[in-house]
Amino acid sequence: MKRTYQPNNRKKAKKHGFFARVKSKILNKRRAKGRKVLCK
Repeated sequence: MKRTYQPNNRKKAKKHGFFARVKSKILNKRRAKGRKVLCK
């Protein structure tokens, strides 16, 4: 039986990575707030 979590780095990065965050407004909000780390 296959396990439920089949990790795929490319898929993960496309959903949650830096460039995914650039496309949405999240990074600008975090910059405005003066965050030390913009994204993990």
